[in-house]
Amino acid sequence: MGDVVAGLLTGLSLIVAIGAQNAFVLRQGLRHSHVGLVVAICALSDVVLILAGVAGIGVVVDRAAWAVEVVRWLGVAFLTVYGVGSLRRARTPQVLAVGDDAVESRGGVVTRAVALTWLNPHVYLDTVLLLGSIAGTHGPTGRWWFALGACVASIAWFAGLAYGARLAAPRLASPRAWQVLDVLIGLVMLAIAVRLALGA
Repeated sequence: MGDVVAGLLTGLSLIVAIGAQNAFVLRQGLRHSHVGLVVAICALSDVVLILAGVAGIGVVVDRAAWAVEVVRWLGVAFLTVYGVGSLRRARTPQVLAVGDDAVESRGGVVTRAVALTWLNPHVYLDTVLLLGSIAGTHGPTGRWWFALGACVASIAWFAGLAYGARLAAPRLASPRAWQVLDVLIGLVMLAIAVRLALGA
C-alpha cells in the first residue's frame, strides 16, 4: 500500500503544473468540447509512458540522446504554432457556448491532444525517465504498485481538471474572460517553447 501511495503522490507532484497539456485539457473542459476523448487520450498516454518507464525503457531513452533532441525541437515547433494561434484567437474572443462541440472537429482535437502529449519532451522526462527511475527503488514487486499509484494520479488529475472546469463555466461566460484565458494559454505555450529551445 505504501508503494501505491508513493506512486500517487509522486505522480501528482509531477503532473499538477501549468503546462501545454494541462492548459489544453482545461480549455476543452471549459468549452465542453470532446472532454471525454481528451481525458482518455491524455490519461492513457500517461499510463503507457509510466508503464514503459517502470518496465525499463527509460534506460534506452536515456542513452538515445539524439531521439530526445529530435522530440525537443518538434515540441518547440508545435508549441510555438499553438501558442501563436491562441494569442490570435484572443484578438477576436467569443462567448462561452455550453455544449458547443461542433466548433472543433473530433480529428482536430485528437491531433492536438496527441501532439501536446507525445511531442512534449517533459512528458518523457517525467513519466519515462524520472518515474521509471524512482519506481526502480521500490523493488521488483513494489515498482508495479508504485506504477499503479502514478497511473491513478494521472487519470484522476486529467478527469478532475477537465470535468471540474465546468464549475468555472459561469465565470467564463464573457468574451473578455475567454480573451484573458487565451492570452494566458498562449503565453504559457510560448514560454515552454522558449525553455525547450534553450535546453531547460
